[in-house]
Amino acid sequence: MHSLYNMLAHVAWFFVKVASPFNHKLTLFVSGRKKVFKTLQSKIESIDRTIWVHVASLGEFEQGRPLMEALKTHYPKHKLILTFFSPSGYEVKKSTQIADVVAYLPFDTLSNAVRFLDILHPELALFVKYEIWPNYLLELRKRKVPTLLISALFSKRQVYFKPWGAFMRKSLNNFSHFFVQDENSKKMLISIGMQNVTISGDTRFDRVTKILTRNNALDFMDAFCGDALCLVAGSTWPEDEALLVDFINNSQKPVKYVMAPHDIKPAHIENLESSLTKKTICYSKLGEADSAPFDVLIIDTIGLLTKVYSYAHMAYVGGGFATGLHNTLEPAVFGIPVIIGPDYKGFKEAEELVDRGGIISINSKEEFAHVTNHFISDLDSVLRTGKINSEYVSENIGATETIMKHIKTLL
Repeated sequence: MHSLYNMLAHVAWFFVKVASPFNHKLTLFVSGRKKVFKTLQSKIESIDRTIWVHVASLGEFEQGRPLMEALKTHYPKHKLILTFFSPSGYEVKKSTQIADVVAYLPFDTLSNAVRFLDILHPELALFVKYEIWPNYLLELRKRKVPTLLISALFSKRQVYFKPWGAFMRKSLNNFSHFFVQDENSKKMLISIGMQNVTISGDTRFDRVTKILTRNNALDFMDAFCGDALCLVAGSTWPEDEALLVDFINNSQKPVKYVMAPHDIKPAHIENLESSLTKKTICYSKLGEADSAPFDVLIIDTIGLLTKVYSYAHMAYVGGGFATGLHNTLEPAVFGIPVIIGPDYKGFKEAEELVDRGGIISINSKEEFAHVTNHFISDLDSVLRTGKINSEYVSENIGATETIMKHIKTLL
């Protein structure tokens, strides 16, 4: 089966390269990997002590960030090597100061795994959440490198627990230890013979909690919001924006609205701006005008959303009508109600907060209007609902400390 996997990996890589000229993301995926080994060889010496952290994309980077920060603090003499699978993560974080080297992960062929690990010679390898790459894991085990899967989440839907999933189940055996988010994940792993499991929780709670300790002030938000109620809609897709625009255009409530679309390409921003009948300004044009008289502010840049959430009295998080729900913990940590679309299954924190009542799932623009108008007219409800979210976040911190205790027994 391993031979078949290797053959399929080479075939997949061939077709990715063939398709890459016709897709911008695939172009980055392929071109970024062409220089990986040269980059690694120029930045890593044979005498270096290294720790390798691998993440899929931007979300997993944020999930692994608290642990990377702890590793840099406790092991300052080690070089921290961070790899990404997806261009959407690498292109945003390739200049991050949290790691000594940032690179794409070469495609999971046996030859790539051998060459990559020969250069890195890591003393410890950490994979975040779902990243299971059979050749890399097998080679790490052969070299007796402690290999941890952190903030992992398992369910019966996954291939490891299917009758035909024997090969991927075998790959799981190459991990030294699993740090999982919940009891169900532990039970699922035990059901297939994995005993090296600890329930640590999700490191993202540690990450978002740190947001509260920093300075979140933004002069442009102070000027824009004033004393008015503020609704922040983050990481929105066209499906989300359709109901938001409908509500904003028809509402007579004295509310300030901030929209931070997932797609910030000029054409999309122009279409969004033109669809709004209220006075609207983009962040990129704030230097040209006083924002106070405007009703809607469109954030047409990246890197500001978490601070913007600190000004919200309520938040809408996008993706629940489209490709997948975005981060609900970032607004929840500020103790505000969060509204999402109907597709949130598989997002553990969203499922639990919907059950508790801190997150409200809506299915239509009518439901969105009903929920939002309720919060606008009942500030006590805003406080009660928001408190559910802040308390939930507080209850779930501590995963980083649990994982670090284990790492200290290894290094």
